Amino acid sequence: MTDGIARATPAINPPRARKPDWIRVKAPNSTGFAETKALMRRLNLATVCEEAACPNIGECWTKKHATVMILGDVCTRACAFCNVKTGMPRMVDPLEPQHTADAAAELGLQHIVITSVDRDDLPDGGASQFVKVIEALRRTTPDTTIEILTPDFRNKAQAAVEAIVTARPDVYNHNLETVPRLYPTIRPGARYYASLRLLESVKRHDPTIFTKSGVMMGLGEQRLEVHQVMDDMRSADVDFLTMGQYLQPTPRHAKVEDFVTPQAFDAYAAIARAKGFLLVASSPLTRSSYHAGEDFARLRAAREQKLGRVRT
Repeated sequence: MTDGIARATPAINPPRARKPDWIRVKAPNSTGFAETKALMRRLNLATVCEEAACPNIGECWTKKHATVMILGDVCTRACAFCNVKTGMPRMVDPLEPQHTADAAAELGLQHIVITSVDRDDLPDGGASQFVKVIEALRRTTPDTTIEILTPDFRNKAQAAVEAIVTARPDVYNHNLETVPRLYPTIRPGARYYASLRLLESVKRHDPTIFTKSGVMMGLGEQRLEVHQVMDDMRSADVDFLTMGQYLQPTPRHAKVEDFVTPQAFDAYAAIARAKGFLLVASSPLTRSSYHAGEDFARLRAAREQKLGRVRT
């Protein structure tokens, strides 16, 4: 990538690149933040907000929005971009589904995002826990719309997707994360085309469920490679694309190759909209669950508008 990018100066064993002004955020210190954190601790729930060191945690938790990470806080994979702990996970918590629903009720969530670690150790990859969480939410907070962000369920995807789609989340998200060329170094435990097939299969099983996927920018991807990922997503009938800046969580993780400017993100968004996505969120601070409730309302409105045009 060349246009619209501020590049870090090469160095031998360089320190982490200094963040540009457009992705700096204030430290969280509000009452709402403290109350959200206390609730998550009381219900023994992990959040991707904390485990993945999300830069938006202060804003979201202040508004009492949190993304619950089910199946524990230890992942069986070791992706080069991810801050979640790697190792042998604990047993699945049978109380987690109801605790998640209780959290949604106490926070008054109109829309909730549920994600998870990879659980390659489980026979179903953890799909049954997603189903139980969806069912608990439907019982406890029936008016809350549900968005799930799942792993790829390696070698178990067909049965996993069938089970989860039958439980009928409102949005099924699975992130491609980066361009195919970078998978061996950035996402070595996954396969790009397997993730695309997973997204395809959601629509095949239930075309009414919104599908969503995202990519991180700044890992060394080229502009035309990003355009090809957009085309691949549209071929899989993905409705909603998110694009955000990758931030290196620790010196052990993959380094930031580029800080992509807000103007470049806007240009990518324009191209993505022209390719036919119902909705595009593209900015340095965009993350999969950032402003997810507002985006879901826009997504639903965009589909209704599109269907109205088709009918007329």
